[in-house]
Amino acid sequence: MPFQSVSLRSLGRSARRRIVSAVLALVCVAGSVMASACGNEDVQVTGPRIRIGVKFDQPGLSVDNGGQFSGFDIDVARYVANKLGYSPSQIQFKEAPSAQREALLQNGSVNMVIGTYSITQDRKSVVDFAGPYFVAGQDLLIRRSDRSKITGPRSLAGRKVCSVSGSTSATTVKKYFPRSVQLMELSGYAECVTALVSGAVDAVTTDDIILATLASAKGDHSLMVVGHPFTKETYGIGVRKDSPHLVAKINEALREMIASGEWKRDLDAATKGTGFTPNKKWNPPTRMDAAVSDERVRF
Repeated sequence: MPFQSVSLRSLGRSARRRIVSAVLALVCVAGSVMASACGNEDVQVTGPRIRIGVKFDQPGLSVDNGGQFSGFDIDVARYVANKLGYSPSQIQFKEAPSAQREALLQNGSVNMVIGTYSITQDRKSVVDFAGPYFVAGQDLLIRRSDRSKITGPRSLAGRKVCSVSGSTSATTVKKYFPRSVQLMELSGYAECVTALVSGAVDAVTTDDIILATLASAKGDHSLMVVGHPFTKETYGIGVRKDSPHLVAKINEALREMIASGEWKRDLDAATKGTGFTPNKKWNPPTRMDAAVSDERVRF
């Protein structure tokens, strides 16, 4: 029987829908797709995805603005992903709250975590780390009106302090701060800042670079960083345990980022207007050895 061409216009609506659906299914299987046609994001995606766990609520470092991600950690993530062979459209950012980072890596929900992730011995026992890519110091964010009353950890006796549940900063408060300090643990730093502004707590504690960007985001100069860093926090890129080859590739990418000047340009852009200057003795890191943070409090 000779082949006869058939116009889609000549078919009924249901028949046209079945044909279009079949064609889209074949396209999706082929691996080169318009993601919007397959029910995903409205960008063209070719090849596999890399899922990167990040924070969604840290302006200047890692923030989600309606699906548009920005900040220093995001810049690091994109640079590393590019060096691993992924295009921007292949990167999928997933929220990684502090308390869930190890679980997200262990269950395969993300391929890596880049989110002010301090390297500790306990964490190294369950995940691998590349880096560090930045070294911070834990400090205090206070209301400017309290600057004469709160000057460091010792002046927090009898006061309320907020930090994020599951964070190294919260652990440090529990281990080293005066027993009379009342710790409030919330799910994110934005919530801690709200508690500080409302008077529910007297200080927020985490790493200095995070506090500086939080104060800047407030925009009215009502908050300030005490400027008394009392720990050394090494930020690493977490990956699944027993991934030495991936760690080596990430470290190579980080070295290239620092040597090219891109690391400094991205950091300067992320902290512009905050008055924050990273510790020059520690930054940029010179050794990618997954050095453990020093959590001892320097009162």
